[in-house]
Amino acid sequence: MRVSQLEGSRVALWGWGREGRAAWRALRAALPSLPLTLFCNEAEAAEAAALGDPLLATATRADGEALSAFDVVVKSPGISPYRPEAQAAAAGGTRFIGGTALWFAAHPDARTACVTGTKGKSTTTSLLAHLLRAGGHRTALAGNIGLPLLEVPETPAPEFWTIELSSYQTGDVASSGVRPEVAVVLNLFPEHLDWHGSEARYVEDKLKLVTEARPRTAVLNAADPRLAALDLPGSRVLWFNRADGWHLRGDALFRGDAFVLDTAAVPLPGRHNRGNLCAAMAAIEALGVDAAPLAPAALEFRPLPHRLQWLGERDGVAWVNDSISTTPHASLAALDCHRGRRVAILLGGHDRGLDWTDFASRMRGEAPVAVVTMGGNGPRIHALLAPLAAGGRFALEAADDLADAVARARRLLDGDGVVLLSPGAPSFGGYRDYTERGRHFAALGGFDPEAISAIPGLGVA
Repeated sequence: MRVSQLEGSRVALWGWGREGRAAWRALRAALPSLPLTLFCNEAEAAEAAALGDPLLATATRADGEALSAFDVVVKSPGISPYRPEAQAAAAGGTRFIGGTALWFAAHPDARTACVTGTKGKSTTTSLLAHLLRAGGHRTALAGNIGLPLLEVPETPAPEFWTIELSSYQTGDVASSGVRPEVAVVLNLFPEHLDWHGSEARYVEDKLKLVTEARPRTAVLNAADPRLAALDLPGSRVLWFNRADGWHLRGDALFRGDAFVLDTAAVPLPGRHNRGNLCAAMAAIEALGVDAAPLAPAALEFRPLPHRLQWLGERDGVAWVNDSISTTPHASLAALDCHRGRRVAILLGGHDRGLDWTDFASRMRGEAPVAVVTMGGNGPRIHALLAPLAAGGRFALEAADDLADAVARARRLLDGDGVVLLSPGAPSFGGYRDYTERGRHFAALGGFDPEAISAIPGLGVA
């Protein structure tokens, strides 16, 4: 559905975060006389009122009856369509769409490379844009990475659009009716179960980017069993992490049997992270660009903040900010990157009910020096790890909050080791988002939060 098709319809916005504000600007620019209703909280209603839009009304009660009064509700990504009030309104005929769907509908001919996956999607999307730009291609970097598609200036038009998509947005692409040129799926692990309702639905929603959006080329990770089992009629499939495609042998990057680059010096911490380069190279190839000559540009890539980010050292202790970590698998990957070091890992945050059993099993043989739990699911993680800690494998302490956790980690390391924030859980409740949590961690370690937070390369370049 294009924005112009909303004229004459009863339209509401649901959510007033950055995506919601971007949708309002796009709607108002295209349809200046369209009445709009915004469903939001009281603070957001006051902020919206300050805009001075006489055709924008606000409402703080978004129940099924209120939502059913509209033909179309433009929903922010963080609001689940599986909520009872959304389901009730949808059953009554209300259509729910997102800003991503509006953008794709308006750009049917854009050369898009969309990237999703449980982990690594921001790095892969950013790396993809970096490499294309190094090859002289004007490229947009946008989406879930921190710049809504509806905010990106369209003139002069980029040659390629590299777009990060969360599991909240993949269905928007499918519903837009526009086929992406390239769609990359990196991996699948349980996440966002509170939004999706179950692991099965999370996987189904995530895979809509390739199963329902029907990209011209799907770039898939052959090492992920669920991806390896996919059958995608109508899409060409390029595999990475397979011997006949882009893959790593140790630190060496290969295309089939051809050596391309030694990745040891690529500034991506952890072999699993450097594996994202394989996905980016395969996506470039899928776009019809000769990828191999661009590989050396990866050596100049600037890593993204809050993703295994090395902050520096203070009094013999190194500080690593992995605030983006929201699953136990991500926390294990972070520990793997620092194997051989004395590590105190900070775990816990918003409890989405994820299973930490595999994490606990790994602690039987590969435990850090210390684990400090915190946040809503901290007590649950602590109880699971307590029997192992009692055997003396590692120190285990419970903290009241992040500041307390940092203080405990400092004491446990006693001037030698790594304080690793890799919580394996979202930041909701204690912080607005993982960025705010990472910034607070940096400040607690004695580092400048402003200096560590910028995402390089957003927009068109």
